[in-house]
Amino acid sequence: MPTLWHNCHAATLAEGRYSIIENAGIVTEAGVIQWIGPLAQAPVSDEQVDLQGHWVTPGLIDCHTHLVYGGNRSGEFEQRLQGVSYADIAASGGGIANTVRATRAATEEELFNSARRRLACLQREGVTTVEIKSGYGLDLASERKMLRVIRRLGAELPVTVKATCLAAHAIPAEYKDNAAGYIGYVCNELLPALASEGLVDAVDAFCEYLAFSPAQVEQVFQTAARLGLPVKLHAEQLSSLGGASLAARYQALSADHLEFMTSADAAAMGAAGTVAVLLPGAFYFLRETRLPPMQALHDHNVAIALSTDSNPGTSPTLSLRLMMNMACTLFRLTPEQALAGVTLHAARALGLGSSHGSLEEGKVADFVAWDIEQPADLAYWLGGDLDKRIIRHGAELNFTQARQ
Repeated sequence: MPTLWHNCHAATLAEGRYSIIENAGIVTEAGVIQWIGPLAQAPVSDEQVDLQGHWVTPGLIDCHTHLVYGGNRSGEFEQRLQGVSYADIAASGGGIANTVRATRAATEEELFNSARRRLACLQREGVTTVEIKSGYGLDLASERKMLRVIRRLGAELPVTVKATCLAAHAIPAEYKDNAAGYIGYVCNELLPALASEGLVDAVDAFCEYLAFSPAQVEQVFQTAARLGLPVKLHAEQLSSLGGASLAARYQALSADHLEFMTSADAAAMGAAGTVAVLLPGAFYFLRETRLPPMQALHDHNVAIALSTDSNPGTSPTLSLRLMMNMACTLFRLTPEQALAGVTLHAARALGLGSSHGSLEEGKVADFVAWDIEQPADLAYWLGGDLDKRIIRHGAELNFTQARQ
């Protein structure tokens, strides 16, 4: 039975702009938006829901997270504040390697329960779709364990979850000084096995001087192509290696971080339609000073998404709205661009542009009705829990559901 949601204003985010409909109506049925427009033109519907004058936006999308992991790295936070660099911590066995040890030691149930608590924070903030990466296992059994947890989160919680295999995240201890050997293992054994088990939606890698070279990443991308999987890339976070251009050559869904990218990288991404995912939480937490080349991204019409990069080492955040504010204050995005970055462009970064990210007929009925004065309030308020009503697949959620 169709449902008419009314007494609201809609920021549809069609074409990446607010695209406001004052006094709007939204008709949903079978989890899909069947109609949206001025309420006066709405089709007759027996079931109606009064949204009490709220502003409606698409459900928020967190398109780059590492929510599944064991352990805690607050001690490294203290080290960095005392002057130890991220690279030095990694070289001494900390960083990603620290989390790998804790994740390998954790049971599947322990990983599920800790990730569920973190994910519930995002859900309560209006996130209806999230991407979660593996990459803290770095062997077949542990990567499988992480990806099984990611699949279970999507099956048991009222949120759409996309699973990305980030096995090419770091060199595990058993392959010390043998990055080439580890990449061979990832390409020849790990990825084919996990893909055959239906645990992988996309493949990611970390292209960086302290991780993997562009040539090694290219091997991973070629394997993903043979397996029929789209690719993404951690690129240009700490140095300029041309990873973003490599991602563009392989029609990657996104290249993420990008502080050290060049204008040539931006041009390649714009031509390929590869989304730039900016991660202001990591930029802030690492006290980075080099900004992504925002003008080059705008000049080459690169779609800009935003995400929490929620992870234990460099962005331990559980607030996507806070990332919107940081993107405005640190990267000089407008509130409109920030909202597009966590809706329409974030959907495109996950390959979901045709079904999610905007309020349009035929798209999934995921939206949030916010008790705010205008859409810019979402990027304006620093933290806090704004009053809202969350609708996923055409059904209203309550916060008890999101916590279960």
